[in-house]
Amino acid sequence: MLILSRSSETVRSNMTKTTKTILFALLAALFWGGAPARASDTNVAEAIATADGGSGGTESLPVPRYVSLATGEVNLRTGPGMRYPVKLVVRKSGLPVEVVREFDVWRQVRDIDGDEGWVHKSMLSGRRSVVVKGQVQTLMRKPGNEAKPVAKLEPGVIARLQTCSGAWCQINVGGYGGWLKKETIWGVYPDEAFKE
Repeated sequence: MLILSRSSETVRSNMTKTTKTILFALLAALFWGGAPARASDTNVAEAIATADGGSGGTESLPVPRYVSLATGEVNLRTGPGMRYPVKLVVRKSGLPVEVVREFDVWRQVRDIDGDEGWVHKSMLSGRRSVVVKGQVQTLMRKPGNEAKPVAKLEPGVIARLQTCSGAWCQINVGGYGGWLKKETIWGVYPDEAFKE
């Protein structure tokens, strides 16, 4: 039977030189502004508008809620704004996080380890994912303990959430689809019904 393990550890570090360079470039672009819009600028604006599962309008999404990290490197800040220092850097695209507070375009998020920090909503995606918790779990072909096993999943594996009904959730990881008990994953509420 196939055993899937996490591809790499979630890396947490202080602000890197590359991050500082990117931050400087962004601030310089904001300061000098006035440049003609490029196609990539439009794509960025659209990404910001649809990040965090929102449409960019005035609709309010429930808090708390689960989302995922949209990029491979996200700065968690001590407060809601660029002027607040970076508390830690998470390098794990797709990692599920829970939005626990909102302020303007900033979201305070919490990860599976309980670490919290503020991120810009453009760093989040409404696409849902989950993390396998506890011990090695068996991915089943259908919801039920009698179903045929598909793969073994180690704790820390991140999977895409497809649907949840009752005590079971359908996920997809590494090209394999199947069902896990809701209690064995982090990134979905115990009483939540979900369909992608």
